[in-house]
This record gives sequence, structure tokens and C-alpha cells, in this order.
Amino acid sequence: MNRLGQAHPIASSRNGKSPMKLSALALTTSLLLAGAATAQQAPLLRKPALPGKPPLPGKQGAETPAPVDPAVAALRERALHDDTALEVVTGLTTEIGPRPDGSEAEGRARDWAVARLKALGFAHVHVEPFTLPAWQRGAESAAVVAPYAQPLHIAGLGNSAPTPPGGLTLPIAWFASFNDLLLAPVGSLQGKIAFVTNAMQPTQDASSYGSEGRARFMGPSEAARRGAAAIVIRSIGTDHSRAPHTGATDFAPGVTPIPAAALSVSDAENLERMVKLGQADNRPVMLHLELDDHQLGTRPSGNVIAEVPGTDPAAGVIVIGGHLDSWDLGTGAIDDGAGVAITTAAARLLMQAGPHRRTIRVVWFGDEETGGFGGQAYAKAHAGEPHALAAESDLGADRVWRFGTAFPDSAATVIPRLTAALAPLGVVHGGKLVDGGTDVEPMLALGTPGIDLNQSALRYFDVHHTAEDTLDRIDPDQLRQNVAAWTAMLAILADAPEALVAVKR
Repeated sequence: MNRLGQAHPIASSRNGKSPMKLSALALTTSLLLAGAATAQQAPLLRKPALPGKPPLPGKQGAETPAPVDPAVAALRERALHDDTALEVVTGLTTEIGPRPDGSEAEGRARDWAVARLKALGFAHVHVEPFTLPAWQRGAESAAVVAPYAQPLHIAGLGNSAPTPPGGLTLPIAWFASFNDLLLAPVGSLQGKIAFVTNAMQPTQDASSYGSEGRARFMGPSEAARRGAAAIVIRSIGTDHSRAPHTGATDFAPGVTPIPAAALSVSDAENLERMVKLGQADNRPVMLHLELDDHQLGTRPSGNVIAEVPGTDPAAGVIVIGGHLDSWDLGTGAIDDGAGVAITTAAARLLMQAGPHRRTIRVVWFGDEETGGFGGQAYAKAHAGEPHALAAESDLGADRVWRFGTAFPDSAATVIPRLTAALAPLGVVHGGKLVDGGTDVEPMLALGTPGIDLNQSALRYFDVHHTAEDTLDRIDPDQLRQNVAAWTAMLAILADAPEALVAVKR
């Protein structure tokens, strides 16, 4: 999962210990009647958590209740007992592990995906190749050398430049927020390492990622514009640990990249205390930073495609999926092994239920983390095809609590049916879809109808983009609830008689 609320392709996309466990089967329609406020206060499941998409404003559950098709209800119930998603994400993280963009491991992951999708019974399984600029992490270290010498835990940010041989040892210029950095005059940071410490707060809708994440998305470029030799930021995460959160940054045209890294939240808080102590007696904090990170040039990637063929080509294709790539620190379980697993499992349940009007196309996008190249490549390659829907899962595996839509007026009557079918899972309608995610945004921008099944982000950013993004962070019950929500949604839209045509934007 990537940044939210930014204009660049890297933008949008896109993690707590042991809250009480709650079976998805126990979620009832009372949650819908209580409205969005109750949905936000519903107890979480046991595992540490995961992901976020931007907030979806609008009325909650305002539609007139509609009857639920017994066939849809039966599929929804079946999904709550289906372990296909768990098997897929387990296999991907165990047999492949980390899948950095443009890497050999990502190539092996594509081969693994093709074999697995064929074994699951999908049709027309193939890879659509594209290329992308790749970046690679090398040896990284940081330490305070004065006045309170001690090592720090860091992770270089994607697209960071390397430090010179032997590293940099320079005084810190501290900024309590990204906005404070913006107030610094151009040229004022010559001979210094910028240090930005805005703190992210847990929110169910992941809105804090979009606001506080600017320190990562744009902080290095702004620090470079002001003459900084390097920048370190407080990790964009909601945990309190020594696991740093990586993620891509982007240098504006004409700005020379500088070394850029994220400190773990605990180390950032410790370094901030040192700075304040040093300010009290006029002793600047000196930081030594070494990053052997490099751009690799153009490398191969690709989108893995699989289909459940429909009976009416004119009705348009439903595209669902997640991104196959991941960062290199963890095994990419919540970001985004869970997403490809959830959407694949739901599509398979539809396939087993028999033919449907619309073709369901599952896409395991080849790149989301470093620029959204997978989504861009798909939209370009399939620009001439009629698409009825585009939707992605990229917020981990905690329960779905809300959905947003971007439908044409001709399909407005579908929404009450979706609301009724999702209510027993504790999912409410949140109004208009604001951001469908990095992978499908290029399609949505062209007018393709969209839907976003929002997962709870309260725990997602504890482990997002860290070494802690591993399989044990996924709760099987919440994962099944995700599959059930996607299955119910697909069961309705795959056979909906309404015209799912281009949306005016």
C-alpha cells in the first residue's frame, strides 16, 4: 500500500497487539442500524492489524433496505468458511517472501502466481509484461555520535540516494512537522541533516496516513530544496517499536535526490529528546548516517491476469485484484499478499457457483509500491475494452466495515442491494467513493465505475512497510470476512441487470 491523497502516481494506494477476537459470523445487522459510529467502535479481532484507504464521506446506510437474493446469501455464508485466501497468502509469503519491484523475487512471484491461478481453475491465465525503474536497498546504519552516543534503527526510503563513501556526520536540524520544514528558507539547511518528527495517529479510515505521510512522500524533496545533505524522518506508523517503516519518496523534477531514511518510532522519539536536551545547553546533536542504496535502472515487471469468463461480453468486464509486489523488509503478507488472496478467493467462489453475466478478471498488479506502474500498464493495455467495475483490496486483512461507490445513475438501484447483502457482515454504505487505490485509479480516472470495500486501518500501520509485515499478522476470521464481503459484492454486480457504464467525473 502506498501514499494517500497525493497527485503523483506513487500516491494513494495506500499497520497493535492482540485486541479481542470476534468471529465475523457474530457481526449482525444491528451494526448497520447503529450507523457508521457504531461500526467504528466495533471490537477488533485478535491479531495485530493492518491497512488504510482514505476516508469516504457521505451518509451511512441511508438506502431503503432491499431483499437479499438467497443465492447471494448462500455464497456469502460459504465464503465465511472458505480458506482459499489463507492458503494463497500462506503460499505466497512462505514460498516467495519479499517481492521488491523489478527484482528476481518478483519474477519468481509472477511464475508462482500463474501456476497457482491455473491450479485454482481460472481461465486465460497469463502475464502482461512492462518495465519500470528499480531501486535497491544496501547496507544502512545510523548513530548519534554526540552528545549522547548510541545507535539508531533506520530504513532507507525508496528512491533515496546513497551517502558518500564513509557516510555523513553532520548536525541535525529538527522540525516538529512537515509544515515546519516548509517554513524553512531555501538554502537554510546547508551542511545539516533534516529531522522531521510529525506523528501518525491510528484512524479506522487511514486518514492520518494521507496527512502525516507527507513527511515521507515530499519531505526529502523539500529538504533537498533547502540545501539539506540528508533527511531522516519519524516512521509513518502508529506503533511504538524499533521497527522502522520504509516506503517510497519522490523527488520533484529538477531536485537532486539526497539520502533519505525513516527512523523507528521509538528511535525518533529518543532522538527528539536528545535534540531538546541539546538545545537546553547549546549542544547540537551530531548524527552519522550511511546508506548504500542505489537506482538500478530499468527492470522487468508484469501484471498477472486470470479470468472467470462471463456470458455477455457487451456487459463489461469486472476487474478486481491487489498488488503482487512488496517491500523488502517483511514478507508482504498484509501489503499486499492479503489483497491478492482475498480477491482471488472471492472470484473463485463465483466461478464455482456457475456462469455469470459479466467476466470477472483478477489482476495481480506487478507494481504499486514505487510508482503504480502496474495499474498504469493495465489501463493502457486495456483502454479499448468495456469495463463495468474496477476495485482493489490493499489495506491488509482486518474486517471490512464500510463501502463506497462511484456508479453511474443507471446503476444507482444496485446500491440498496449491496447494502442489504453486506449488512450481516457489519458493513455500512459510506457514500461516494473518493479514492479507489493506486492500482485501479488509472481506470477510475477514465470513468470506469468503482467500489471500495474499506478495511479497518486501526492496527494496519503498526506493521505497514516494516519487517513485521508477516503472515502471523493476519487473523483468519477477519480474512474470511473480507472474502465474504467481496463475494457478496461480486455476486450482485456480476449478474446485475443495470448498465454499469462510464461515470461522469
